[in-house]
Amino acid sequence: MILGVGIDVVDIARFEESLARTPGLRERLFTSAERERPPASLAARFAAKEALAKALGAPSGMHWHDAEIVNAPSGDPRFTIVGSVRARADDLDVRSVHVSLSHDAGIASAVVVLEG
Repeated sequence: MILGVGIDVVDIARFEESLARTPGLRERLFTSAERERPPASLAARFAAKEALAKALGAPSGMHWHDAEIVNAPSGDPRFTIVGSVRARADDLDVRSVHVSLSHDAGIASAVVVLEG
C-alpha cells in the first residue's frame, strides 16, 4: 500500500550559489559522505530529502542528516534513514522508501514513494 508520495525540483545553479553564499549550508544539509558530490548531485539529493519530508507529511523536528542517499551496488540511489526520520516512518508503518533522482538541463528532481 502506498503511504505517501513526494516530489521536489531544484534549480542547480541557484542551489550552487546558495552553497557558495552560505558557509556551513553544505554541512547542515548533507552527511560527510554526501558532501563530496558535485553540485548537480547535491541538488538532486537535496530534492530527495525535500520529497521525503513531503511524503512523510512534513513533520517538524526532522534532521537533514537523518536521511542520507547512498548507492546500492547496482548504482541505484537508496535512502538510509535514522533518528527523527526513522521515527516518523515508523509512526506511519513505512516498510519501504523508494527514491528516483534526475538532473538535466539545469534542474535536479526527485520523487519519493513510501510503501507500507
